Amino acid sequence: MATAKSVQSGFQPDSDVHVAFEDQQKINKFAKQNAKMEDLQDELKRKQNDLQNLKDACAEIELYDDDAKIPYHIGETFVQQDLTTTLQLLEEGKKIKEKEISALNEKCSALKIIMNDLKTQLYAKFGNHISLEAEEE
Repeated sequence: MATAKSVQSGFQPDSDVHVAFEDQQKINKFAKQNAKMEDLQDELKRKQNDLQNLKDACAEIELYDDDAKIPYHIGETFVQQDLTTTLQLLEEGKKIKEKEISALNEKCSALKIIMNDLKTQLYAKFGNHISLEAEEE
């Protein structure tokens, strides 16, 4: 009687789900895209942090006197620069970081489209027998 009841409810805990080669390829592709997405998001956070640091530096340096010499980090050395030159370099750095962030956002958007398409296909075939959702930490 218990077996008949579980068949009627549609839930079969020990049921085997057949995974075709094409389905496995889709699952693997999703996993690769998901790993890329995580890497891009980590890089995006670093770039956003760098951009914020540049913005903070600009705000801080604007408080200096016009004739102040400011040490500017280039490579492995610090170069003494005047206020105007340092602000120009920081502004250029901000523009570069903003372009990098924009490019990363575009890559993330493209990956999300691919992943959503794969999710749709895999959930349509496997339903609740597959979990493609990211784990919360």
